[in-house]
Amino acid sequence: MAALGWLTPRRRSATARSVLAGEASAEAARKTALADEELDSPALEAARTEAEEAEAREPEFPVAGDDLAAAFFDLDNTVMQGAAIFHFGRGLYKREFFRRRELARFAWQQAWFRLAGVEDPDHMQDARDSALSIVKGHKVSELMSIGEEIYDEYMATRIWPGTRALAQAHLDAGQKVWLVTAAPVETATIIARRLGLTGALGTVAESVDGIYTGRLVGEPLHGPAKAEAVRALAAAEGFDLARCAAYSDSHNDIPMLSLVGHPYAINPDTKLRKHARANDWRLRDYRTGRKAVKVGVPAAAGVGAIAGGAAAAIALHRRRK
Repeated sequence: MAALGWLTPRRRSATARSVLAGEASAEAARKTALADEELDSPALEAARTEAEEAEAREPEFPVAGDDLAAAFFDLDNTVMQGAAIFHFGRGLYKREFFRRRELARFAWQQAWFRLAGVEDPDHMQDARDSALSIVKGHKVSELMSIGEEIYDEYMATRIWPGTRALAQAHLDAGQKVWLVTAAPVETATIIARRLGLTGALGTVAESVDGIYTGRLVGEPLHGPAKAEAVRALAAAEGFDLARCAAYSDSHNDIPMLSLVGHPYAINPDTKLRKHARANDWRLRDYRTGRKAVKVGVPAAAGVGAIAGGAAAAIALHRRRK
């Protein structure tokens, strides 16, 4: 059974390396932040009715013009189906950065992630170690250019419409929206830019003179490190965390979700769903046509979020036929 130890998530607390990773990610995100800030169906009609009922129950959120508030979105399985690092690895293989054996490894990791729907720290660490060894010695500018191509090839069609609508609601309210992910900060920044978000907090890979060394600054931005990154960014930008929102699918992000006044469980794993219910957090699930048990709906996201979820569900249903 020891060989299966990576299948069992373990609780991890913030360490000096977590703080370093968080602070490094916040600094990288600030440097790369962007300057410029229908379905005609019964399902959509039902979604509109549900949104209207939710809006009647909930106070307006996000609050338009509240520039002390911001939103923080996890990436993998929250904004995007699957894990960005695996899609990135697939694109690198296409460009002959590594051999078939490494591709098989990436494919297995992606299959596990999609089937299990959970993030195991050791499993994700293994994937990032593989990626670091592959990019070692390459130019940062080269990987950024390739990352743009890989987004178009493998990532653009995997964005959850419902979550995208939630992010847009914050942008429409005049708030900044950041991705917070264990994926490389360069990859995360590309995705944030393509989605029109403010910027991204991600794992910072060390580079010297624009060349990757194969090492990280601190540790992967995972679990407690994400909370540290959000905390550092909020302090630098002057955000009031009690007025901010955070969105994630994983119980590993409970530290980040607990940091803000408006936590949301999106496509939650079992542990996060249980925790969200116990703490009266809002829940949204865009993975299937079934309605998730909800503890409130973000009113300002309204029809767009729910209709986006319905669209995603219908698309998935059609693919399975």
